[in-house]
Amino acid sequence: MPTAETVASIESIQQRIAPLQRQLQTHPLYAAIRTLPQIRLFMESHVFAVWDFMSLLKSLQRTLTSVDLPWVPTPFPQSRRFINEIVLGEESDEYQGRAISHFELYLEAMEQAGADTRVIRHLVSVARTGQLALDGVPTSAGEFVESTFQVIRHGSPAAQAAAFAFGREDAIPDMFRSFVRHLSSEIGGELDLLVWYLERHIEVDGDDHGPLALSMVSDLCGDDPALWTEAAQAAEQALRARLKLWEGVLAQIGEQQSASHE
Repeated sequence: MPTAETVASIESIQQRIAPLQRQLQTHPLYAAIRTLPQIRLFMESHVFAVWDFMSLLKSLQRTLTSVDLPWVPTPFPQSRRFINEIVLGEESDEYQGRAISHFELYLEAMEQAGADTRVIRHLVSVARTGQLALDGVPTSAGEFVESTFQVIRHGSPAAQAAAFAFGREDAIPDMFRSFVRHLSSEIGGELDLLVWYLERHIEVDGDDHGPLALSMVSDLCGDDPALWTEAAQAAEQALRARLKLWEGVLAQIGEQQSASHE
C-alpha cells in the first residue's frame, strides 16, 4: 500500500504538470492537420519520439530487471513485471501474425502513407555504432531526442521513471485518432497502419498501466525528497519537450501551406 507521503508526492507532481497536459490535449496542431501531406510532416517528426521512447524504456528495464550474469532478482517485483510487459508489447508485438516492434511498424506506416523515412533510418543505422546522429533531423524533433537522452544519460532512475510515467502517457487526443481513421477511409487506406498504431496504444495501455507507472515512480523515489524533486522536474521537462515538438511540427505545416500558396 502506498504511504500518505507517497500519495501526496504523486499528487504534487500531477498538480504541477496539469496545465502542461491540458496544453497538449488542446494543442492547435491537431486541428491544423487536415491533409495527407500534413500527416506526412507529422509522422516525419513524431517517428523520432516513437524511436527514442524505446531507449528510455530499455534504460528502465536495465534498472528494474537483471541483465547481468549470474542473474540475481532485483527489488520491486511489481515494477519489474510492469516494465517487462511494456517491453514485450513495444519491442515484439504481434501484427497480422508476425512479430514486430511498434517502431518498425511505424516505419511501415510512414512508407504506406508516402512519408520520408530516410532521416530516421540513417539515425538508426548510425545508432548501431553507439552514436546519436541528429544531422538532417527536423529541429524540434532533434531537440526532443536530446531532451530524452539527457534524462537517460544524466538522470536518476527515478527521473527516468517520471519522464516515462508522466511525459510519455498518451498525448494524442481521441479527436485526432478519429480524424486519421476518417481520412484513411477517404483516401483508400493509406493511413491504415498509422490508425492501427494509434489505436493499439490505447488498447495495450489499458486501465492498469497508469497506476502501475505511478507505482514504479514511487518505488524508485522511495522516501528520498531529493529524488521526488528530481522526478517532478523530469516530468515537467518531458511535457515541455513534447509541446516544443508539437509547436515545431505546427510551424512546418504553416511553412508548407505558405509555400503551396506562392
